Amino acid sequence: MRGRKMIQSARTPARRGRSVAAELALRSLSTSALAELLELTARMLHSRGYAADLFPAQWAALRYFSRAPVSQRTASELARFQGLANGPVSRTVRTLVQKGLLAKAAEQPKGRAELLELTSAGRTMLEQDPTLALEEVISELGIPEQECFARSLELIVRRLSVLR
Repeated sequence: MRGRKMIQSARTPARRGRSVAAELALRSLSTSALAELLELTARMLHSRGYAADLFPAQWAALRYFSRAPVSQRTASELARFQGLANGPVSRTVRTLVQKGLLAKAAEQPKGRAELLELTSAGRTMLEQDPTLALEEVISELGIPEQECFARSLELIVRRLSVLR
């Protein structure tokens, strides 16, 4: 196993409130252990995304429409932002409109793009956003750790997007 240290037994107890996976990743600092820890985190976040009768993609769309500049609040811009095809994104948007969480904006530009906005129900729903728990955990990190985490995640996302 070139470049990888062997991971010790998964039965090793976690210390200082860390999970076994986190303890192993920190102890061995192997790339495989870190990748496994990141995957475990992603799975935990994804499973939390099935909350309040919404799917993870619907939560992501609500967050997008709450933060995007007004001129970019269209289904096409959401698809571009997420790097997805228009079809599935349009279905997600249509479902959010049907649920009363998104609506066509009062003022529309000329052309085909339809501007969307959160409804008051959509804004209320975002108060239950499952990623708020993640934000709280990240806020407990020190500023240097947050900066390092941000740089690392940006690098990972950038390099993975090239590998598609």
